[in-house]
Amino acid sequence: MLYKEFLEQSAYRLSLNYPRIKTCIDMLSDIELWQRPNVSSNSIGNLVLHLCGNMTQYIISALGKNADNRNRDSEFSAKEGYTAAELLEKMKHVTDNCVKIINELNEEQLTANYEVQGYTMSGIAIIIHVTEHYSYHTGQIVFLTKSLKDTDTGFYKGKNLNIKNK
Repeated sequence: MLYKEFLEQSAYRLSLNYPRIKTCIDMLSDIELWQRPNVSSNSIGNLVLHLCGNMTQYIISALGKNADNRNRDSEFSAKEGYTAAELLEKMKHVTDNCVKIINELNEEQLTANYEVQGYTMSGIAIIIHVTEHYSYHTGQIVFLTKSLKDTDTGFYKGKNLNIKNK
């Protein structure tokens, strides 16, 4: 069944982001975690809170049929309030719950429509949105960490990424 591969690949792609975020956050002090590059940008702490809010609203609430208690504005207005360890625990918990919910979906739930954040979306569209959104902000977190620390994250250490397709 094709939808099973879609679910497996989506859960796998979501699972790739948490270790990358953890690697970055482990390199940072609590001050750097909440440092904003400028007034128009978010800190890494804000991005983690935003990811948790988005994933909770779209997957845990909509697909998992739980209450939607998101306060989106607070994700961006926070300037402190969580340590690195607390943010990582929150991110891990949300990611693990999303992966669990995705792995338990059936074809009917994937093709059903849901009202999320003012949009009508299918289960497939929700999963694509969250997967893309998580990866997008993970990239921002990696970029900000590299900018702050002037270091390689080592995500591909020991892998030959120059191998040509067959």
